[in-house]
Amino acid sequence: MSSFSPDWLALREPADHAARDPGLVAALGRVLAARDGPVRVVDLGCGTGSNLRALAPHLGPAQAWCLVDHDPALLAAARARLAAWAERAEETESGLALSAGGARLHVRFRALDLAADPAAAAAEGPDLVTAAALFDLASEAWITAVARAVAETGAAFYTALTYDGHETWTPPHPADAAIHTAFLAHQAGDKGFGPAAGPGATEALAKAFRVHDYIVATAPSPWRLGSAEIALLDQLAEGTVRAALETGRVAAADSAAWMAARRLPGTRAVIGHQDLLALPSSGTRRIA
Repeated sequence: MSSFSPDWLALREPADHAARDPGLVAALGRVLAARDGPVRVVDLGCGTGSNLRALAPHLGPAQAWCLVDHDPALLAAARARLAAWAERAEETESGLALSAGGARLHVRFRALDLAADPAAAAAEGPDLVTAAALFDLASEAWITAVARAVAETGAAFYTALTYDGHETWTPPHPADAAIHTAFLAHQAGDKGFGPAAGPGATEALAKAFRVHDYIVATAPSPWRLGSAEIALLDQLAEGTVRAALETGRVAAADSAAWMAARRLPGTRAVIGHQDLLALPSSGTRRIA
């Protein structure tokens, strides 16, 4: 299973939070407001807890989170960063008790191999299963298994920042098309969940949840990166070139020229993502 460094996740977090579609988040908050007691949330592939930090302000005064990742180092980083983020943090026998923005959150941490058992986290009996920047790395078969597991619990489902394959880098460069084509080919490889759905992941999620009679809504959530995100742009370009070169589809000289151009002042990029909210149709009139 692919893993990411805490430094990379910290670098992208502000752009991730700015890109999320506010309408879907608001709709999710309204649905969960009707729940009795703490809102129970399972966060798949939680990384360092960015998804919790983005969603918690919208999910009511009492929340119980289970953060799931296969990497113990990322879970340890999540614990530390959440404790630093909260206005108050206390260690408990099972995790952390946090106070933030008028809400009380109890957070547990679980190391699970979701690639091997996509249904494992759903056994928590959640009101909401969520993830961010995860499903484009997964296969359609794995996505189908997750949707089935979530639907069996009757939970709501929300995911953000699923890559959709659309990119615009400016100023344009002659190697743009070749680099992008090679990057998409690399993304379709196995990232630990089987052959990755890549830009088709949001469509696969929507189809999988509709099979279970869920109401599904999607919305774009593109990164819009410029001079304020220069460090993120640099790391993103490096990762793009590295992936493109691994496919053998672009010449090293072309990749080097493209990378050099992306380090020049004035570079900007729009990187496409999609957010998705899926709600069980029983008791749900609409998403709006």
